[in-house]
Formats: sequence, C-alpha cells, structure tokens
Amino acid sequence: MPAAVTMEEQFDKLLEQSEAQELEAPGGVATPQVYAQLLANPELAAIWAVGQHIWQRDFPGIYTAIAAHQWSENILPVMEALRESTRQRAYSLVAQAYTSIAVEDFAAFVGYSVDEAVKGVLSQGWQADPTTRMVMPKKPDPPPVALVPNEQQLARLTDYVAFLEN
Repeated sequence: MPAAVTMEEQFDKLLEQSEAQELEAPGGVATPQVYAQLLANPELAAIWAVGQHIWQRDFPGIYTAIAAHQWSENILPVMEALRESTRQRAYSLVAQAYTSIAVEDFAAFVGYSVDEAVKGVLSQGWQADPTTRMVMPKKPDPPPVALVPNEQQLARLTDYVAFLEN
C-alpha cells in the first residue's frame, strides 16, 4: 500500500506541474517550446494507442498496447498503475455483469494468461470449474443504504409538501 500512496503523490505532483505550465502560458495555450517538447516525446504514439483502447473500452487491447512498448522509467510507473487499475475495473465489471464466464474470455478481459486468471479468480474467492472451464464470479455486496431517522424523514416530507403548495 505505501507504494500506491507514493505513486498517487507523484501523479498529483505531475498534475500540479502540468497545471502550472498551463496557467503560466499566455492565454492558457502552451508555448511553442513546451508544445514541441511534449510532441517530441517518442512515446507519445504508444501513449495515444493506449488512450484509444481506453476510449473504446477495449480491455484486451489496453493490455496489449501497454505490453507492446518498452516504456521509459518516467512513464513505466504510470503504465503499470494504469494496467492494474484497468484490471481491477475488469474484475469489478465481471463480478457485476456475469454469473459465469468462459475462462479464456475472462483471461483476455483481465489481461492474464489462463493459468494466471484462474489463480486470480481463486484469490478473489470466486469459483473456477476445470471441467467446464468456466469462472463463477462472486457477486459484490450491495452498498449499504443509509437509513434516515423518522423525524428527519418527516421534516423532508413536510418541506416537500410545503414547496408543492406554494
């Protein structure tokens, strides 16, 4: 967890630096020097490819695009964090949407090999059937509903009725 906290702090620092450059630029437009420096980054095309897959919600494509490029040490932590957050999102979506899914489809969706996907399934407390090669996700617990005290509920109802009468 400390690594995730330090990564988040680094991302926040990068965000602040980018915002400062944007605010210092005349008219909010980057100067030609800053713009050229950003465009001269050889990793820009690979980053763009990853962004396109994210936009299209192509989970297998995201993992493929990230793995297809040898990232610099500046970009590598960002891409690793992106891969992991995408994987967690995929697990969450599968848990919400499926009662069972083929292990091959699930593996592609989370960016793992079939064996790694089965290990991940078991670590999540889900079930995997080796004979049918299906994964049975465990449904997430619904978020708790906040109960409103009776007096507060009555006050809201009174305000609502008074609003409708006026």
